[in-house]
Amino acid sequence: MRYREGMNSTDTSQPPVVQRRNAAYLDPVERRVLGWFAARLPVAATPDRLTALGFAGALGACGAYALASRLPGMLWLASAGIVLNWFGDSLDGTLARWRRIERPRYGFFLDNSIDLIEQALLATGLGLSGYIQATLVAAALASFFMVSMLSLIQARVSGVFDIAYYGIGLTEIRCVLILLNAALFFVPPAPFTILGTPLTYPDILASIWILGNIVVFIAVMLRELRRLDVEDPPRHARDPRRRAER
Repeated sequence: MRYREGMNSTDTSQPPVVQRRNAAYLDPVERRVLGWFAARLPVAATPDRLTALGFAGALGACGAYALASRLPGMLWLASAGIVLNWFGDSLDGTLARWRRIERPRYGFFLDNSIDLIEQALLATGLGLSGYIQATLVAAALASFFMVSMLSLIQARVSGVFDIAYYGIGLTEIRCVLILLNAALFFVPPAPFTILGTPLTYPDILASIWILGNIVVFIAVMLRELRRLDVEDPPRHARDPRRRAER
């Protein structure tokens, strides 16, 4: 993602540019890998082309998931699409910073817009795969969008854009999806019943994901509210009648 490091608070003619903050578990390793690639990519590889490449990976993963119910081997193609999505989506910003061609507001808007579409594509593919109940996939996507929107709201009020919460970011999520694809291929889910409801182990994992997103949303929201309450304390309104008498 292409962000300027820091904010220009003195320039009132432009909207503030948020500061990127990544506390993901894999960030130290990912940062070195992306830096290695950025230093070796040809000039023809531009940030926007990498963004398009990442989008193509998400689109391919969606199609592969949709075919996986009849052709389980397509799960490996879905994983390849997820890797391609990581490569393009994660490397575009690194390349922009490496070449010093950042476009802070453009990059922020484009990357986050494309991310939402890509996440919807992956969820659509999973729903069509039949490995997870479509209603659970929809709820999982909605809960993830809640956390995504919270990070954007936080960027607006604090000037800091968190791309990971409690060590989990998009890269970690992609790794989990790849591991899940391997598990689905080698251990096809068999239904069992809990309280009269037929479920599979992917359904259980999706339910845990939904609950986790809701917990993260509430925890981060309360944390930010406490911080903002100190930085932006309540004001006592004056009686308008007294001002009128004056």
